Amino acid sequence: MTVTTLEKLPRGIRNNNPGNLRHGDDWQGLSDRQPDTAFCTFDDPVYGLRAMMRTLLSYRNKHGLRTIRQAIGRWAPPNENDTDAYVQSVARRCGVDPDAAVNWSEPVMMVSITRAIVTHENGRAPAGRPADWYEPAIYSKAARLALGAG
Repeated sequence: MTVTTLEKLPRGIRNNNPGNLRHGDDWQGLSDRQPDTAFCTFDDPVYGLRAMMRTLLSYRNKHGLRTIRQAIGRWAPPNENDTDAYVQSVARRCGVDPDAAVNWSEPVMMVSITRAIVTHENGRAPAGRPADWYEPAIYSKAARLALGAG
């Protein structure tokens, strides 16, 4: 991929950080070079996806958040986002009620929520790429890593 092509990609995709996680945690797979002053840069997108999934797991396990509305309310607070639109977008893509308890520690749901967040954060991918930016195998590998199974 040429530099010009790379520059045209959304920030989250360029940084291998499709959830646009901010600096602050010492994530596995962080690049030695961090050119973006606001958001992390990962060596590979699987590590950016893993970090997203680990964040969602902490929302559930440490903060007791159980619904899409609760999780996205924390992920994308109203002072920075149109949180309600974000909630509706993720819930619709996951096929769940935004106020229903979901188990995102279950790999299929974790991947579904993560794919929905990636699409909301970065838009739909251009022709020639999967619609939600990454092949299913990459999301699956990230889920295994996030859950400590791979």
